[in-house]
Amino acid sequence: MSVTIEVAEEVTDELVAAFARLIPQLSKRSSPPGVAELTAMIESPACDVLVARLDGLVVGSLTLVTFRIPTGMRAWIEDVVVDDAGRGRGVGDRLNRFAVELARSKGATTLDLTSRPSREAANRLYKRLGFQPRDTNVYRLEL
Repeated sequence: MSVTIEVAEEVTDELVAAFARLIPQLSKRSSPPGVAELTAMIESPACDVLVARLDGLVVGSLTLVTFRIPTGMRAWIEDVVVDDAGRGRGVGDRLNRFAVELARSKGATTLDLTSRPSREAANRLYKRLGFQPRDTNVYRLEL
């Protein structure tokens, strides 16, 4: 078993198919990104699409968003998903560790993420990696 992490550099049929398989495992309400959306993400200087491979097959993804605000360089981890075939094999751990180092290399001073309480294994992983719950409210406005 070999887990590798890479930053997606181009949109391929394999990548589109992988997101078509992964996104429904993350969200029942969201449609997987197509070629245009993946291209926009990959070409954005604020976005790094990380892909996890297990023995060559794409089994996970994480999006790292980095941006400058008046108080410094910040980063967010978004839309972490690991396929059933990759769970329990360290894929989520490797994706997140790669993202932490990439955010650090980009000068980010903080790295945030959110996770539903029902995602117990993911929440254990984040705590094990050193993420701390924040005393804050998260608000959302549906547009």
